Amino acid sequence: MTAPIPRGCNGRVLIDRPTTPTPPPRAERPRTRTWPGALPRRAVRVAGWLAAAAWALAFPLLSTLATHRAWGFSAAAGYAGAALAAWWLPRPRARALSLGSAVAGAVVVPLTSFLLTGRGQSEVGVIERSGVLLVHQASPYLTDPQNVGEYTPYLPGMALFGLPRALCGDATLPLRVLGDARLWCAGVFLLCLRAGVTCLRTGPRRPASQDTYRTGLAALLASPVVALPLCVSGVDLPLAGLCCLGLALAACDRPVAAGLALAAACALKWTAWPAVAVAAALLGNVTGTRAALRCAGTAVAGAVAVALPSALLAPGPLVRQVLAFPAGRGDVPTPAASPLPGRLLADLGPLGWYAAVALLLCGGAAVAATLVLRPPATVVAAADRLAAGLCTAFLLAPAGRFGYLALPVLLVVWPRLAVGGRRGHAPGVRVVGVGKTRP
Repeated sequence: MTAPIPRGCNGRVLIDRPTTPTPPPRAERPRTRTWPGALPRRAVRVAGWLAAAAWALAFPLLSTLATHRAWGFSAAAGYAGAALAAWWLPRPRARALSLGSAVAGAVVVPLTSFLLTGRGQSEVGVIERSGVLLVHQASPYLTDPQNVGEYTPYLPGMALFGLPRALCGDATLPLRVLGDARLWCAGVFLLCLRAGVTCLRTGPRRPASQDTYRTGLAALLASPVVALPLCVSGVDLPLAGLCCLGLALAACDRPVAAGLALAAACALKWTAWPAVAVAAALLGNVTGTRAALRCAGTAVAGAVAVALPSALLAPGPLVRQVLAFPAGRGDVPTPAASPLPGRLLADLGPLGWYAAVALLLCGGAAVAATLVLRPPATVVAAADRLAAGLCTAFLLAPAGRFGYLALPVLLVVWPRLAVGGRRGHAPGVRVVGVGKTRP
């Protein structure tokens, strides 16, 4: 005998539908776990902006360069306003206004002033002159340089950022601003970061949300690591952007595209060449040897193709200005004389110079050994390995500057912003369960 079907008062059949559980009261909802003694986010932001303001104020007190001093005053005011906004205003308004104050004080105001007045570090004039020489004599190097300002310590690809000056000239203010090499260096840098995060968003694991990434990127651009070189020189920004893009493409299993991006970076400065080995190690670990060889071959062939015409037309100036001068062995002493360990050793004499070079080679061999013994598997790990290698090179090189360390900082920070602070996993690997993966 079957049970009777329950019916309502109007004769319709009553169906037992699952009910949606009601959320617990606000007081009973679980709270986010925080570590004991952790500082509030507001205090961390305020401390960060105050530290940036103190860093900026050091330039007017210690630097002898007029552009550095002017940037320091403007940036310190912007960072102080950012700290004040982060401390006093409510959270939604505090974040926007603090970032706006920092970007305005550290980037917009000083960069606009420098562009309108034509002020900048000597690197800007060197790049623009090399572009003019490339147009007139097909080589960006002067045959017989007499002083530091006439040396071009960059590979021929850097002259491309001077082509706008060669084409626009400086007859009028709009043309002078349009031809400034800093604008084109900053444009390539931002374009590479945009392309890199777009590539990572199409990978197997989605990074942080757009709002989180944009906020972090704005803070990075306003920080002294990016704002200072962007305003006064801009020479290292396209190199950093292309290295980040190359590693992102390698992490997304695009060996040829990664090789092309790294070829462009390697055509700018010798500093980018270690990135080829790191990208190849990443691809060899997660994809295979064939992909690693395709990436490395494309990068080397592209960089050689860019440098070959200048090497054939002016081999002597290229060797003296690109190899001997940055190493401190040129006819004119290099201005890169920060008191780093390698420089201090080189100042002891010829024996100290050779000792610094030997330590540099040993450090490079140690980093290369880690690529073989424990190759990176994610874009974050690859960027960290490249940053470690570059730090070793900058610290132990016979000639260097503290400003060179901005590149390793960018390599450490940007990939974490792009993947939302997570290390991620290798491309082509999909997470199935806790502790389990499936190809």
